[in-house]
Formats: sequence, structure tokens, C-alpha cells
Amino acid sequence: MKNMKRMSSVLLAVLITLTSSISLAFGAVNDATLDAAIKDTAAYMYKTVSNPQVGSIGGEWAVLGLARSGYNVPEEYYEKYYATVEAYVKSLKGNLHDKKYTEYSRIIVALSSIGKDARDVGGYDLTKALGDYDKTIWQGMNGPIWALIALDSGNYPMPQNPDAKTQATREMYIQRILECQLSDGGWSLFGGTSAAASGDGVSDPDITGMALQALAKYQDKPEVKKATEEALECMSKRQSDKGGFSSWGTANSESCVQMIAALCELGIPLEDSRFVKNGNTMLDNLMTFYIKGQGFLHTADGSGSNQMASEQGFYGIVAAQRARQGKNSLYRMIDSLKIAGTIEVAVPGSGLLNKHKDVTYKPITLPGRTFDDITGVHAHKNQPAIEALASRGIINGKTENRFEPEATMTRAEFATIVVQGLGLKPVSNDKFADVTSSDWYAPYVGTAGSYGIVNGTSETTFNPNGSITRQEAAAMVARAAKLCGMDTEMEVGMIRDVLAQFGDYVKTAEWSREALAFCYNENILDQADLEIRPNDNILRSEIAQMLFNMLGSANLL
Repeated sequence: MKNMKRMSSVLLAVLITLTSSISLAFGAVNDATLDAAIKDTAAYMYKTVSNPQVGSIGGEWAVLGLARSGYNVPEEYYEKYYATVEAYVKSLKGNLHDKKYTEYSRIIVALSSIGKDARDVGGYDLTKALGDYDKTIWQGMNGPIWALIALDSGNYPMPQNPDAKTQATREMYIQRILECQLSDGGWSLFGGTSAAASGDGVSDPDITGMALQALAKYQDKPEVKKATEEALECMSKRQSDKGGFSSWGTANSESCVQMIAALCELGIPLEDSRFVKNGNTMLDNLMTFYIKGQGFLHTADGSGSNQMASEQGFYGIVAAQRARQGKNSLYRMIDSLKIAGTIEVAVPGSGLLNKHKDVTYKPITLPGRTFDDITGVHAHKNQPAIEALASRGIINGKTENRFEPEATMTRAEFATIVVQGLGLKPVSNDKFADVTSSDWYAPYVGTAGSYGIVNGTSETTFNPNGSITRQEAAAMVARAAKLCGMDTEMEVGMIRDVLAQFGDYVKTAEWSREALAFCYNENILDQADLEIRPNDNILRSEIAQMLFNMLGSANLL
């Protein structure tokens, strides 16, 4: 059965280019097709984001999509997410970010979707920050847009912020959006603000769609209604003959999602004649990016962050389905889930019962830490893992602003991040002749060696600057997992069953097979991969994902 699934994955990968033409050929997406896509993507999301963190990928948007989809998710999933948020908020003493106030808004929206009150998260009121007008609008249009969406998602009263230079009101945020409307009728991130730069004078479908979502509840105001109609006319003109949109010159799924969500929030059918081009609706276009069992693509050629695209694509089709079924829209959450809060879940970071006494939880000390080459137009599929580890000081970039996700990792670098990840105390020793006490990595190699996480290349050498292969990484991560209290032992038959689904399993070294099988079985490595590639040098991004997955399973994130 697993081999059949693997063959199916290969066929799907080969036929990606055909998916677009097939979807368009059938015209409007019917209810059965939409329902099937939602169930399939929900299952994919639940599996892929099994341990949602606080973050723009692998966190709030996945939770929102699942919570609003009606998919049968165990309540413990949402409780564990809430416990993670609570621990995160407490670790930062309620100060999620000094400048990016969408950090508050994004979490508020996700909490509202599961029926949690954002005004008391570990004793902190997350809505309070949105009472500071000047700090909220610092981010350009994203600030006031998401402040309104967040506050309205839970029908929260406007928070009073005694520390604010200017106390905000909903009306102020509405007016801020209106006064920044561009001459073409839409909005861009900084258009109409003092921070506007070249290119900001042309509307962007993503920002315009989000602005319309924020204004949707205020259509009783004549000036809002007028601005809305102008924006809709602008976007109708910008829509392509395939029913989609382009942002920064590239046709992509997320731009389509934001306009779908906008129409659904406004109560406008997706079949509205203004938004049907050559017989194609926005939903038709969005579905050309859908790949069964794999979520959504960012662009037709699969470039960019497909995890981000999948999370947004998912809540986009959920918004469309809710509109068809006459349910409240995505952000009108009076019908949100009601998570009781009575399920016992392990406190995030508490670890497993059998973990080694020296293994300790690494708290977040660098909130919002990221790198230029894994975000934005360079968004990387392993971005959530990299950011989660970087925010805890477990992994660093090659420079202050660059992570270099596709670079390989040395044995010394691996020893460093695994010791950091397990919170072990770095202590040098003189076991290896090629690791001297003056080397920056000496304490980490010493500790990793003394706990049996890494071995030398001989009795007296470590080869600190040598690269690590994928099978070597699996062996080291499995040893680290055992220290964390995970059961890494597997029977011979099970090892064979797990590895036999990969065509190149015969190339694996005998000593690595149990570790590889453990890593695949525990989803530390992805079973959706077509090959093990045991002798390939592992990449920095892949190591980050493996360690992130392992620490999550060991309840150390």
C-alpha cells in the first residue's frame, strides 16, 4: 500500500502541469469537488502542522483553517496549541514584539477561532497592544487592517492602552485605511503613507483583498461603501483572463485567496459577473494550484513557499465553502469552536517522562528572529522550523541576516545545535586530537561526545569540518531522541517495512537503518520523500527541520 502511495506521488508530481488545464477545462468548481479538496487539504494540514507553533507558517493560519473547516480534529490539538501560545506569551511577559503588532493580531484571530479569550492568555491581554494607534500603524497597511480583523473576530471591545501616545479607536483604523486608498482604487502595503516607495502607488491584490476584509463589517458607512466599490472595480480590472491575480508581476495562489476571502466577507458571490473572466472564477483559478495530498502551490511552477501557500489556500477554500453553505464568514466567529479547556495536556517544554535529567527546555529568547533568505520572496518550506530554533538560540545563521538553507552542515556545527537544542551544558574534553580547547566548537563536541550523541571518525579524530550525510544525521538525531526519553528501538521486521517503501533503501548502511526507520516512523523525516538519499550531504534547512520535529515530539518546544 505504501509503495502504491509512493507511485501515486510520483505521478502527481509528473502531472502537476496538467492539473491547471484540467481544472480550467471543467469550469466552475462544484460542491463535491470543493468538499473533497477541503477534506484532503485538512488531512494534509493536520499531518504537516502536527505541532502548531506561534508563527506565520506552521502556526496560526493552519489552526484557523482547521478550526473553520469543520474537519474532525481532536480537541487536544487545539488545547496543545493554546498551551504553546500561553507558554510563549508568558516567556515574553506579554510583549510579543516592539514593532510588528500583527504578531498580536494573528494570534488573536487564531484564538478567536477556537473560542479562546485573547484578553486573558496566561494573565496577559493580547488585545491591549492594539489600543496603541501609532505602534499599530507602523507596519503600513497590515497594521490597521489586521487590528480591525482581529478585534472584530471575537467582537472584542476596543482595548484601552494607558501606555499609548495615541489611544486607538476602530474609527481611527477605518479612516487610516480609507485615507491610504490609492488613486486606482486599491491599496498597497505602504501606499499613501510617509514610508511609501517606488511601486507603492499601484494597488496590490493581497493588500487590497485584506483591506476589503477589514472593511466588510462597516458597509453601513457611506465612505466605506464608496471605497469598497472603487476597490472592487479596480480588482475586477486587475483580474486575469484565467480568473486569478498577480502580485509583484507573478501570478500566485495567495493573491487569489485574499480576494476570495474579501468577497466572502462582503457577502458577494464568487460568481459575481465582475469577477468571472473567460468563464473562470477566482475559485476556479485557485484550484489550479491545488495538488491532491500536497496542499497548494505558490506559483504554477512550484517556486516559493508552498507551505505558506497551502495554509492560505486552505482557508481560502474554507471561506468559499462557508459562503456556499450560508454559514458565517471566515472571520465572523460567533460560531467558533468552543474549546473547553478541561483536557489535560503536557505543559509545553516539560519534556517526556523518561528524558535524561540533564536535558532541559530552551525558552524563546529572540522572539521574531528570522533571516532574509528564508522569508518573503525567498520563503523557504522549512522556515517555521528554522525560526523556531533560531528564536531559542539553538541555531544561528551563517551571517546576521542570512541562514543559507541550502548549504551543508559540518560535524562541529551539528554537535553545536544538538547540544543547544537539548539544553545540555557545553564542556570541553581532550578526547579528539583534532579538536583543541581553543576551537569555538570544542565544548559542544565534547558534550555531544560524552552523551553519546556523536562518535568520532576514529578513536582519536572527530573531523569537525567534515560534512554530515543524511544517514549520519538520522543516527545522531535518534541518539538525541533517546536522551529526550523517546523509544528508539525497533524490531527488524518493522525496520524493513518502514524502509522498503524507498527505492534506494538498499544503499543505506546497516548501522543506520534502525535510526532511519525510527526517524521516518516518528515523522522526524518525511515519509512523503521519494528517496532516502542516505549518502547525500544533509542541508542546514533539513537538519533544522529534523531537530524541530524531534524536539516537538519530545515536548521540548
